[in-house]
Formats: sequence, C-alpha cells, structure tokens
Amino acid sequence: MSYYDRTKQELINLLSDFKGASKTFDESFKRLEEQEKSVNQLAKERQIGFPWLAKAYEEFFKLQDRSIVDFLQYKKHSAVSASAIVKEQSRLRREAQKEKKIAQYLVEYYENVAPFLLDLKEEVDIATEQERELLKEYSEEELEDATTQFLSKEEYRKLPSVQRNQMALDRFWKRPKSKWLIGRLYERYVGYLYEQEGYSVDYVGIFKGFEDLGRDLICQKGKDFIVIQCKNWSQFRTIYEKHIFQFFGTVFQYKDENPDKKVQAIFYTSTQLSDLARRFATELKIDLKENFKMNKEYPAIKCNISMVDGTKIYHLPFDQQYDKTKIEKSRGEFYCATVKEAEDAGFRRAFRYRPNKEK
Repeated sequence: MSYYDRTKQELINLLSDFKGASKTFDESFKRLEEQEKSVNQLAKERQIGFPWLAKAYEEFFKLQDRSIVDFLQYKKHSAVSASAIVKEQSRLRREAQKEKKIAQYLVEYYENVAPFLLDLKEEVDIATEQERELLKEYSEEELEDATTQFLSKEEYRKLPSVQRNQMALDRFWKRPKSKWLIGRLYERYVGYLYEQEGYSVDYVGIFKGFEDLGRDLICQKGKDFIVIQCKNWSQFRTIYEKHIFQFFGTVFQYKDENPDKKVQAIFYTSTQLSDLARRFATELKIDLKENFKMNKEYPAIKCNISMVDGTKIYHLPFDQQYDKTKIEKSRGEFYCATVKEAEDAGFRRAFRYRPNKEK
C-alpha cells in the first residue's frame, strides 16, 4: 500500500472514530440533560435545604464531567494534560455549585417556615438619576424639608408654603412607588380605618420591620386588642396555609406574653386565600378581609396636638415623624385631605426632628 493510500485510510479511520464519538456524546448528553431536568424538578418539589440534595447534584455533575475526562484521556490520540485541567476545573465547579445549592435550599426552607421573609425580596425606594440631580440644586438646610424630593428649586423657593406643600403631596401620590412603599401605605390605610373607629394604633410592622414577625398593626380600644397582618399583593398571587400558620404563631406568642388582654386576630389582604388556607383560618379563629383594596384618595394628612404644649402640627405622608404620630379623635385630632384644611384649622407643618446629640 502506498504512502498516499495509508494516509488516506488513517484519515478515514479518524473520521469514523470522530463520527462514532460524536454520536455517543450526543446520546450521552441527551440522557444527561434529561436526568438533570429530573433532578431539578425533584429539587423544586422538595424545597428543603438539606445537604444531601446538594450532594446528589455534585455526584451527578461529577459523572457528567468524568465522561469528558475519560474521552480526552483514552481516545486514540490522548490529551492527558487537557483531561487533568478539565478534571480540576470540574471539581472546583462542582464545589461552587454544591455551596450554591445548599444556600438556595436553605433560603427556600426558611421562606417556607417563615413566609414573612418573602417580603425581603421586595424592592425598596431608589431615587432616579433625575431626582438625584434635582436634589443637588438644594442647600443642606433646604434638603431637610422632605418636599424637596418632589419640587424643583424654583417651585420650592417661589411658591407660598401652602401651595408648595400641597404640590409635593399631590406628586407624592402620583409618582410610581416601589412594592415596599405600597405595602407600607396599605398598612397605614388599614390603621387609619381603625383610628377612625377610636382605636389607638401602633404601626409595629413599619417600625420593627421583620422583627414584628408578621404583626403589622396592634390596635387597642380599652381592654380590646386586635393584631393585624396586611398583605397588599397583586391579584394573581394567592395566600396559602403557611402564611396563616405563621400569623397564628405570632398571634399566639402575643397572647402568651399578654395573658390579661383580650386579643383578636385579623388578616387583611388585597388578594384572596386558597380554599385550604381559608379553612385553616376559620379553625384557628382568624378573621379574614380578602380582596380588601386601599382607597388611594383617603385623607392622609395627620393633624396632631402636642401633649406637651398644645402646639397644633400637621404631618404629610413623607414627613419624618408621620408613622410615630397617633391620631386621637377624642383630643380634637383628625385626618384631612388638603394642606389648606389643616392650616385653616390652625395647624402648622411639622419641623424636621433633630435628636439631641451628646457633645
């Protein structure tokens, strides 16, 4: 056989080997892909952060990488150094994937047993670039007035205070809001309704954040107490039994810590509960307010009278002390819709609170 014929035959053999290997790899990767989908589905269904599941992932990917290493090492023209590099990089990748899965499963597990942690995923208010540029135009003293977030420098400096404050309030309501702020406004609205009924309302969720364990509002009238949780969710989301269990737990804890109080539990939501969650709420004596929407036009200006010196002060929804200010109708305090109403009644705008600093 001539040199040309031998070379030709070797090329044909190599091509045949390549085609065979390529077909084998295609079939192997197809099987591996199907197996990976199954493993992923199992993980989704389990939703529990136990390391054994992450270990299963690691073993799965180890077998997958092993097939590549074996091919490089034992093919006719082996690539031992390349297989060693692939092996080491694959090990590092598996370790990283294992740690990622453990963290992922732990987060899902904690969210499952403590549903209020899901709210941590909600976005917070972030000023746009345009808003940040506007704020640069103000002096440090002017920036202490929260209305500067909603007004241009010219508007702030030229408009009378009543008109300026009302314009800022109008823009506050019209401006797009984050899910976090919308949830906060929903709690305020529910609290407002109870204050109108003569309850003293503590906005626990706003002040303590996730330390409140789901007790967003605590309303008191005499010896009667109402613990309220608020969920202002989009219509396509559903409240499940885990949310009811978590709320029941925090109400039970509150009752246990306050055995002398008569405590009622109410769950407010802008959406609805699953059938099973509704049944559990009934059995656990939790009152439900489903599909409860916020009235965005309710009078939100708080007109408060100081218990120290009787000074009449009104607070806009974006003012610093707004959520700490309680409205007691028996003392002549009230909510109103416009700045003019507040000022005509003898109330002035609240100054920014400056805590005493130790020298």
